[in-house]
Order: sequence, then structure tokens, then C-alpha cells
Amino acid sequence: MAYWLFKTEPETFSIDDLAKKDTIWEGVRNYQARNFLRDGVKEGDEVFIYHSSCKRVGIAGIGRVTRAGFADPFAFDPDSRYFDPKSSPDKPIWYAAELTFVRRLPLLSLAELKANPALAELALVKKGSRLSVMPVSSAQWRSILAMAE
Repeated sequence: MAYWLFKTEPETFSIDDLAKKDTIWEGVRNYQARNFLRDGVKEGDEVFIYHSSCKRVGIAGIGRVTRAGFADPFAFDPDSRYFDPKSSPDKPIWYAAELTFVRRLPLLSLAELKANPALAELALVKKGSRLSVMPVSSAQWRSILAMAE
């Protein structure tokens, strides 16, 4: 099993939304993040859900991948804001994953995460990192869980 961090704007989709309903994690339109969804994320992997672009930024909970590496269906829908006319079901450009809720965590702020020396190599805390999907090492995962306890 691998570990990941997925960023979301809670006004669009939050950990509370995931607690109510499984979801397709769609709309990722960054090539490196897309590659993680296509090639790295696997069924059974666990994911920190990170709330961004809001008043209380930070890790808010955990989800689990129930389906991974499939073509983002919203890329083919002309009515979707994620529509991409260059992407097709035969040759998809964008990928998605399905998630289910595992549990909420007490919000771990970006400042708290940055203050933990064990997380110095976590992409999230590095200057200029804006990826919406990023790997988390086993040691980083354990360190973040310890912070939440």
C-alpha cells in the first residue's frame, strides 16, 4: 500500500462531503499530478485529504482509494468545466480515482506540518509545491498520524 495527499478546496469538496458519499477524484489538470493518478495511485492506497484555499488550510482526514487509474469521465463531457476536447475514451489525457471515507482528523495546519522536521522532504511543505496529488512516504504518513493523536 502507498500513501498520498490529495488537495481540495472544501467549498468544492471537503472531508465532510467524502464522509457522506464516495467520490470520483476528478478534474486534476496538472501533468505530474495526472501521472501520479495514472501510474502511482492504486486500489487500497490511503490518502490524506488536504483542505486548501480556505481559512483553515490543512489535513482534515483520510480516504481510501477504491478504484484507480481510470480515464477522467469529466474530460469527455462538453458541459463539464473539466472538458478537454483533445482527450477521448480511446486516448485519455486525464485520469481519476475513486475514494471512500476512512476518518476525520483534527485539522493539522500547514504551519504545524512545516514545523515538524520529519516532514522536511514532504512535497507539500516545500516552497513552490502546488501539486494537487502527491506521494507521502510511510515515515511521513506515520509522523502525520502521530501529530493527529
